[in-house]
Amino acid sequence: MVKITYNAARCKGCHYCVNACPKKCITLSGDTNNAGYETVKFNETECVACGSCYTVCPDYAIVIEKED
Repeated sequence: MVKITYNAARCKGCHYCVNACPKKCITLSGDTNNAGYETVKFNETECVACGSCYTVCPDYAIVIEKED
């Protein structure tokens, strides 16, 4: 099981994570944060915790943890 912690308030809407995800489990949410940036949503059941989204996020808005 994977736990994704996403801090939408830190997100600047670059969508690097969307492009980096090999499983395509990150998509645009259609919502904006308080700064007006479009945020993303995660499909945790499809996530393999590869860390690609975490690695490319320049704002440290994503944390991925594997749960037992």
